[in-house]
Amino acid sequence: MSRPAAAIGRGITRVTDAALGPYQTAVVRIGFSATWLLFLLREFPNRQEMYGPDAPWSWDLAQQLIAGNHAFTVLMWSDSRVWFETVYALAVLSSALLLMGWRTRTMSVLFMVGVLSLQNRSIFMGDGGDNVIHLMAIYLVLTRCGMVWSLDARRARLVREARARGEVVRPDRVGPALWAVLGFALLLVSLAGWLSAGWLTVFWGLWAVQALWWAVGRYAGTGEPRVLLDLVANLAHNAALFVIMAEACLIYATAGWYKIQGSRWQDGTAVYYPLHLDYFSPWPALSDLLSANGTLVMLVTYGTVMVQVAFPFTLFNRRVKNVLLALMITEHAVIAVVLGLPFFSLAMIAADAVFLPTSFLRRLGDGVARARGRLFARRDRTLPGPDKRRPGAPETAEEPHVGFTA
Repeated sequence: MSRPAAAIGRGITRVTDAALGPYQTAVVRIGFSATWLLFLLREFPNRQEMYGPDAPWSWDLAQQLIAGNHAFTVLMWSDSRVWFETVYALAVLSSALLLMGWRTRTMSVLFMVGVLSLQNRSIFMGDGGDNVIHLMAIYLVLTRCGMVWSLDARRARLVREARARGEVVRPDRVGPALWAVLGFALLLVSLAGWLSAGWLTVFWGLWAVQALWWAVGRYAGTGEPRVLLDLVANLAHNAALFVIMAEACLIYATAGWYKIQGSRWQDGTAVYYPLHLDYFSPWPALSDLLSANGTLVMLVTYGTVMVQVAFPFTLFNRRVKNVLLALMITEHAVIAVVLGLPFFSLAMIAADAVFLPTSFLRRLGDGVARARGRLFARRDRTLPGPDKRRPGAPETAEEPHVGFTA
């Protein structure tokens, strides 16, 4: 076999044999679900005015717009206040469960439904960060984002340990019950005619895939059908991961090249002006302090453009990429504080996290695990009686339902 053919073969094997970047996709899952969850909780007192019946962009206006652009939102199914509150509550719940990694396949779909429904209801409420969340919510559906740092991964580990000890593992009942409930809800929606043919195909397809995955895992074990499904799932995951990385590069590249064309970015004064806008000055004294130094303003202006334009080209050099990645994350953290854009910054940091080195993420995970272990150990020492087992520790492990886990 020639060298090019062998290289192609190795590449195909690599993208089909395993889901690449499990730690990176876990960070993306945690980052975006946490960002959306915090946003929903912060805006909870204002939810009616932003996305509900009291919004300036009225239900009738939203209905007319959606009739033209065919955007997806379940909030157009009814103008009832009760329906809006239900959708908002489900959006909060799905974000929290996806953050913890509970039934990540199902929660990623519900997370996408919540994001699209609220954002498409009032399209003028968003900013650049909302646009990123909008896109990433769709991509996450195709990833195996619960392989690490999730309740799904913990449940799978407990099952493996129980089987290794020769214990009898009870079959999972939560996954099939969740699948049945969502299937019944989807049937009602289909009969009511609230979904377009395209979205019906998407949701019924995802529902059928869950059923197939569960059936193969339950009755075929580790045979060829399961191997085939794993191959397809790995291929979809890796393709989605590539799209997430390409999307992040595209965001920075287009932002940088558009900035180059602006006269204020060319003369090095662009950063000065947003520091003096009331809307972007939560800390006026800090903004005045930063803008008073002309050299600092010029360096930040030119540095922002150079980092954004150069970043996509540094992916081929790990060390340079890591340096620029640290600079961009620092820049977004500064934007969150100085300009008062925390959710935009969190969304961009979550997108940047897909490029973090695996070794760094593993050390980060180990550090969090050690801190958690010390916390629980301290709590266990205060428990009365001879049984010092941590409260809530499982008596028996349950088998994860493969159709609803990573």
